[in-house]
Amino acid sequence: MWKIRQIFDGEYGCEERMPGEEMKCLVVLENEECLTKEVMAEDKFLTENGLNEGDIWPEQ
Repeated sequence: MWKIRQIFDGEYGCEERMPGEEMKCLVVLENEECLTKEVMAEDKFLTENGLNEGDIWPEQ
């Protein structure tokens, strides 16, 4: 099971999004063995699913 450890906003100012492109976030996940992995997720996905730091990452 993976938990959301940190969420970083993907807007850094130097890279512009293409018209119509959704805002993305870098999500750092951590499991019970303290292994981490990073995934990119649309901010809309995180918001619609009510996902925040400390929550369980949904298996897809």
